[in-house]
Amino acid sequence: MSTGPGAASVPAPTTPDSTPDSTPDSPATPGSRRSSMFSSLGIRNYRLFFLGQVVSNIGTWMQRIAQDWLVLSLTGSSTAVGVTTALQFLPMLLFGLYGGLLVDRFPKRPTLLVTQSSMAVTGLVLAALTLTGHVQVWHVYVAAFAVGLATVVDNPARQSFVSEMVGPRQLQNAVSLNSANFQSARLVGPAVAGLLITGVGTGWAFLCNGLSFLAPIAGLLLMRARELHAVERAPRGKGQLREGLRYVAGRPRLIWTIALVGFVGTFGFNFPVYLSAFADDVFHAGAGSYSLFNTLMAVGSLVGALLAARRGTARMRVLVVAALAFGAAELAAAVTPSLWLFAALMVPLGVFGMTMNVTANTGIQMSTEPAMRGRVMALYMMVFLGGSPVGAPIAGWITDVYGVRAGLAVGGAVSALAAALIGLLLARAGGLRLSVTWNHGHPDVRLVPRERREDLAPAA
Repeated sequence: MSTGPGAASVPAPTTPDSTPDSTPDSPATPGSRRSSMFSSLGIRNYRLFFLGQVVSNIGTWMQRIAQDWLVLSLTGSSTAVGVTTALQFLPMLLFGLYGGLLVDRFPKRPTLLVTQSSMAVTGLVLAALTLTGHVQVWHVYVAAFAVGLATVVDNPARQSFVSEMVGPRQLQNAVSLNSANFQSARLVGPAVAGLLITGVGTGWAFLCNGLSFLAPIAGLLLMRARELHAVERAPRGKGQLREGLRYVAGRPRLIWTIALVGFVGTFGFNFPVYLSAFADDVFHAGAGSYSLFNTLMAVGSLVGALLAARRGTARMRVLVVAALAFGAAELAAAVTPSLWLFAALMVPLGVFGMTMNVTANTGIQMSTEPAMRGRVMALYMMVFLGGSPVGAPIAGWITDVYGVRAGLAVGGAVSALAAALIGLLLARAGGLRLSVTWNHGHPDVRLVPRERREDLAPAA
């Protein structure tokens, strides 16, 4: 990205052997501190980006709801909904690292203009097919795959572009506000989609999504290039994909964060399959109930994102505990007999899921060198989103054969088990051990530094 004389460079993160990167309880960057919840909005370029994403995210959520409901209406199969989700995220699984490499090589603002425009065209084509009555399920499959191809580049570009807009000091706040932005749209998008689906049909939701991309495109065009922070771009060369993998493998904080996110993303985040089946098959409540579930989960996610915006650190302890609580909440929802109790559990699911996502995203970005950030974020998104081609069909098959309660329970159990095991591995790597003591009749469980052998030796 070309910059003017006033651009600032992003400092290199800590090395893998330093305390912040290797100790589970360390902050993502030294000297981080609590800041104003909306401080990054004072930066003009980020403010334009944020406002454009507000509109686009509402359209995206409208299309998600409409797409899942349309496939379920056309086929009557939860497996088909899972296949649609899989096709949308399959390109990330296949080509994610290549997309990250392109992001590291090319300026991100022009790249985003191309990807956002292509997704707008896809939404408009699907709208035309649906409104004219010619839509078939394979059309939805193709559209989902096309969006997935654009996402291969768009996702790591948007994630890493944040640091160019706001710099390292505001990165935690900006990443959290991006998540709050996305989840705020869940409060509006599903509700509007539900009204449109029941009132005039799914085609209008697709049309709104296609038109919504005009907002982020306008925001990108209005940005001032001289105010962007300069970053080092990767030159063309051989072995750059392997270089990115070696970079992650040599840093415990990165590899274990990505592994945890991968397990939870593959098995726990298949809500398009679970929620549509709960609404239709378990509670027999229709599209309005499905929209309600998504809206309540968005409330929790918004709360989680705003709380993260006030935190000045991205601690591994918070990541592990949030993932463990997320799995436990899914297990509770799987056995809940009441529609309203199930709906209420969507709020803590949103809080814990968003806390995990924001902590992982921020920690990875702040622990990665700028020239490697596109590849590392692509690997992160490839594992998180790319797990859906594996997890969504499995979740759909379990739902069709054993029932949606079994599917949701399996997702929660895998998420909780992965969090517990990786938490123990991180504690061991950081030289910590589990300490259980009694405090006023109650157990006090915490991680404390492991004693070194020389500390235990008797004094001479």
